[in-house]
Amino acid sequence: MRRFDFADPALALRYFAMASTLRDLLIQRAARLQGRPALTAPGWGTLSYAQLRNRAEGVALGLLAASPAPVVFSATGTPWDWAAELAAAASGLAWDAEGWAVPWEILGGSRFNLDEGRGPYHTREQSVSVSTPFSAGLSHGELMLRLQRLNRTLGWDHDTRVDLPLAHLRENPLRAALWSLLYAGGHAVLVEVPASRGLLARFQRSKTEWDPAPFTAFWTD
Repeated sequence: MRRFDFADPALALRYFAMASTLRDLLIQRAARLQGRPALTAPGWGTLSYAQLRNRAEGVALGLLAASPAPVVFSATGTPWDWAAELAAAASGLAWDAEGWAVPWEILGGSRFNLDEGRGPYHTREQSVSVSTPFSAGLSHGELMLRLQRLNRTLGWDHDTRVDLPLAHLRENPLRAALWSLLYAGGHAVLVEVPASRGLLARFQRSKTEWDPAPFTAFWTD
């Protein structure tokens, strides 16, 4: 039987209780699905859930090492944009195209994973709540409810793999799909070209073809 030791009772509660915020979601998925594939992306290879959390929290530490802007955004067209969005959610910051552009120094550069941000990041544990605003006027709690409802429709789970076009990373339907895969504990694959179709795809049962239709109204309805 697997044993977990938590020095802080709050961490034990967070592990075993249902996630109520996007920050909780990232932390819980990494704890429960540590070695399972979370994200495959050009230049990154395949990251496990534990590695994806580390990548996102490295960005978060860079953001919080100094007084961060309350609203941030990243549109580099690279997988760092997803890491930055996860970092913003985990830090209790809002995400909007009009927000402060996260610089490359934080996205894997000299300000990535700064120790000065560690204390502020852990302090956010107490302040990020269901009412914390995140994106499109929606709070963490509201988005978690939408993800729950959408997952019932999609039927995605830990064995789901979806190829997603990297070129559309900043678009809302694809962002919703990434959050949905995180919620389901599935495997997101960011590809630079559309996934191949044809006879071979019929035999790739673990692979689900990207369809933006279920996600077009996620941020608005």
